[in-house]
Amino acid sequence: MSLVLLGLGLVLVIEGLVFALAPSRLDDLVKAMAELSRDQRRTIGLAALAFGAALVWLSQI
Repeated sequence: MSLVLLGLGLVLVIEGLVFALAPSRLDDLVKAMAELSRDQRRTIGLAALAFGAALVWLSQI
């Protein structure tokens, strides 16, 4: 359970940094993501999921 809380906390820290330090860049990113097709967004999401799962797995070694 502590690893879940650690992971959630790290995600919130990174998200908070993006909102606090570069809100205009975040607007640009959202606009760019909206211009991608649904399949491209799905591929990016699956790649992020795989990369995150690999990081979690590596952290347990």
